Amino acid sequence: MTASRPSTAEKRRTFRKLHESGCFVIPNPWNIGSARYLQSLGFKALATTSSGHAHSQGYPDGGQSRDQVLAHFGELAAATDVPLNADFEDGFADSPDGVADSVARCITTGVAGLSIEDSPNDGKTPLYDLDTAVARVKAARAAIDRAGGDVVFTARAENFVRGVNDLDDAIRRLKAYAAAGADCLYAPGINKREQIEAVVRAVAPKPVNFLNGGAFGFTVNDLGAMGVRRISVGGSLARVAMHAFIRAAGDIANDGRFDSFGGLITNAELNRLFSEDRKKLSP
Repeated sequence: MTASRPSTAEKRRTFRKLHESGCFVIPNPWNIGSARYLQSLGFKALATTSSGHAHSQGYPDGGQSRDQVLAHFGELAAATDVPLNADFEDGFADSPDGVADSVARCITTGVAGLSIEDSPNDGKTPLYDLDTAVARVKAARAAIDRAGGDVVFTARAENFVRGVNDLDDAIRRLKAYAAAGADCLYAPGINKREQIEAVVRAVAPKPVNFLNGGAFGFTVNDLGAMGVRRISVGGSLARVAMHAFIRAAGDIANDGRFDSFGGLITNAELNRLFSEDRKKLSP
């Protein structure tokens, strides 16, 4: 007899508890197949990747509409039994009221957590001014509270991915976001031990998410020892897949060679994997 699948409320309680102690990894799938495979490996939670999904659909990162992104969240949340954190970019709005409306819609997709960036998706302005950014965090917090308050809210300081490499400013922002009601804090782009430890100290006891999107030399144990509570990988897993695809396709187009197909996982193995997975996920 197949065990019943966890409800959205149960997944949200599980996700919140994960943030209370220890260090865990939320890898970032970009479609149902990658999500279900990551779940099969025993990861306790997953996170979406705006870049990974956008690229898989033929868009640049940030090029999809809010409706497209929300549909993707709902698809992944429904297809998996572990909590899902949503990379909700800039909330698809500038104003606090617009952010609140977007967050309310995001919650209805069944996600267990969501993150909001403090950088407008306009290609011009690196960061919102601090007062505006804090007002947006407060609006997101209020929208979550109106919906029951069980969704974990992560506020992001985008300094180091927007060319504003100022750790003091990033920390100032993260502390303000923590005071404004964020449950978890995140400064993507930092990658040095002293930066990570400084961020963890600054917002303690609130948990910190670290983006391990490159070969920085840190293990999960290393990051846990620094005080990091949550580790994501952003679009890196999706880029691994796209990188292999581009190289193999290029070998065929440019050299007429198929060497990249050597040693691939077989169709039968994948069929077996996903047949077993679907049986486990049956209601």
